[in-house]
Amino acid sequence: MRVLIVEDDEMIGAAVRRGLEGEGYAPDWVQDGVSAARALRDVAYDLVILDLGLPRRGGLEVLAELRRRRDAVPVLVVTARDAVSDRVRGLDAGADDYLVKPFDLDELAARVRALLRRKGGRAEPLLEIGDLALDPAAHEVRLAGAPVALSAREFALLRILMEHPGRPVSRAELEDRLYGWGREVESNAVEVHIHALRRKLGSQWIRNLRGVGWLIPERT
Repeated sequence: MRVLIVEDDEMIGAAVRRGLEGEGYAPDWVQDGVSAARALRDVAYDLVILDLGLPRRGGLEVLAELRRRRDAVPVLVVTARDAVSDRVRGLDAGADDYLVKPFDLDELAARVRALLRRKGGRAEPLLEIGDLALDPAAHEVRLAGAPVALSAREFALLRILMEHPGRPVSRAELEDRLYGWGREVESNAVEVHIHALRRKLGSQWIRNLRGVGWLIPERT
C-alpha cells in the first residue's frame, strides 16, 4: 500500500514513516505543499496523511486542488489545529478523516486501516477468501484456522491480492504499491515473494497469468 505523508515536522514525519513501514505500508514523505501537489500528480497513492500548516503551500489548498480534479484518494488530515471550525473546514474541503496532534501512532494506524476499508467498499476488518483470512490490525494470516508466518513484504503483497480477488495484479502495480521512493527493487523481487507465499499457503492460492500478473481466485 502506497501512502503519502505530508508533514513538515521532522520528528513527527519520521515517526509516522517508521510506524507505517512497520505496518507493512510503503510510505513516501514530503515536507511542503508544493512537493505534495507534485507527488499527488505523479503517483497514484492509496492514502494521504496531510498536515495543514505547511511551507510554500497550505494543506487545505493542496486538498482542494486534489478534489477539483476528482481524485478520490482517501485523505487523513493530521494537524495541531483543534478548533471545531478548523475541523469543519478540513472535512468540507474534502478530507475523509481528521486527527489532532499530538496523537498516538496506534490510533493513526487504526484510522488508516478504516479509511482503506472504506475505500475498498468493506465494513469488516478481516479479509477472508475461503479458509484464508488476513487481519490487517493484528498483522496475522490464518489458513484453515492455523497461523501462517509471513514477512512484512509477503503480508503486504498478500493483502493487495486479497483486496482484489479474481483480478490479476501486474508486476508494475505490485512494485509500485510495495516500494516507496528510494527503495531499490531487484528485478525478481516480486517473484521471490510470490514463491514464498505459494510455498507457505499452497500453490493453488496464487495463480500466474503469463504476461498479465498474479491473482487470488475468488474461491479456492
